[in-house]
Amino acid sequence: MSYAERLENVTVLGAAGKMGSGIVLLTALEMADLALDPAHKDREFTLNAVDISSKALTGLVKYLRAQVLRTAEKKTVALRAVYADRADLIENEDIIRQYVEDVLAFVRPTTRIEAAHGSTLVFEAVNENPDLKVKLLAGIKDNNSRGAWFLTNTSSIPISELDARIGLGGRIVGFHFYNPPAVQKLVEVIRAGTTLPELAEFAAQYAKKLRKTVVASNDVAGFIGNGHFMRDALHGIADAERLSGQYGFVDAVYMVNKVSQEFLIRPMGIFQLVDYVGLDVCRFILGVMNERLPGQGLRSPLVDGMLGMGVAGGQFPDGSQKDGFLKYEKGRPAGVFNPDTKAYVPLAEISARCDERLGPLPSSAKPWKGVIGMADKAGFLEGYFKELRKMDTLGADLAREYGRRSKEIGLGLVRDGVARKDEDVNTVMLTGFYHAYGPVNGYFD
Repeated sequence: MSYAERLENVTVLGAAGKMGSGIVLLTALEMADLALDPAHKDREFTLNAVDISSKALTGLVKYLRAQVLRTAEKKTVALRAVYADRADLIENEDIIRQYVEDVLAFVRPTTRIEAAHGSTLVFEAVNENPDLKVKLLAGIKDNNSRGAWFLTNTSSIPISELDARIGLGGRIVGFHFYNPPAVQKLVEVIRAGTTLPELAEFAAQYAKKLRKTVVASNDVAGFIGNGHFMRDALHGIADAERLSGQYGFVDAVYMVNKVSQEFLIRPMGIFQLVDYVGLDVCRFILGVMNERLPGQGLRSPLVDGMLGMGVAGGQFPDGSQKDGFLKYEKGRPAGVFNPDTKAYVPLAEISARCDERLGPLPSSAKPWKGVIGMADKAGFLEGYFKELRKMDTLGADLAREYGRRSKEIGLGLVRDGVARKDEDVNTVMLTGFYHAYGPVNGYFD
């Protein structure tokens, strides 16, 4: 079966979620590129967008229409050539409108998973719950007579385990998009030992068509991205718990969040990143990893406790941030949760005393946004961290230890056979997490 044939009938599970919606968009656009090529004029393409919520699917269609419109407006010149034989399409506005309708025509929103029974390709983007994934994919496998291939967006569950439990005989590969899929350039591809070579080849071709940066991870729970992120988060949580004894929980969370963002030049502090992903999602991932990597202590009673108090983070359907460890106003941190009072303490009541304790940033410091686009970023970072290493302040001490631990985690992923080389770890953190530098570096020797 050719690449185009494999894409003739596709199903996305969890289609209205933040990951699934991006996968639907990218796949619909790829279908359009194929369908509008004269070589495939006789093919019919169908994209089943499956989700449990009819309301969410309505929102998905609105999202798709808006995103496809933006895409069309950026490629009007190319679309003129595509629709050159359409005498009725004269104005750019007409061409754009036609393209949007052509793309949306592929998408069939439905709450019926039976739609996948006729698919040759199934993307799975449901909750990071092994039992749920097995149940859904096994049900499709048992009723699908077309030899469907499965691309799972799991970010932590070993592919070999899913393959064995479902009985797919190698017809599954890990294809971990980063959030949001339509914007993020990184994809982690995870082959099980049983994954069919032709499926792996298809995954590589599909990623290339989407212009993604691909990093291959070995099939170990957590893979590279969460293998680093979860351990990095646990270090930050442990720091906050240790500092709580002296400064109190609220101040400790503020200080560790600031150190991990401003001192280490990251786009978010570690507690803000945990909130963004969602405490419930982090707990699920840690649970998967802890069970499969015994003895490493990959769990957080603090996260469990926060969830027990109803503090979960994550995003609202419109993409805005929910409160977690931190409170958010207009998308920016505005307070820190106090477990004793179950209320948020405004940053205005925290920042001055905490900043004084931490001490100043290095004199050469620049915010993350000012660093990532630098022409001589490497030179700046070398000078900045050289200055940081000489400082004798609480903030500098915490940052150096955090950086050393981050590097140690990265090296451990290579040593333990999760990543194939140092550069793969760096690429994942640079591309998938937007860090200004990779964790495996010479800044924290």
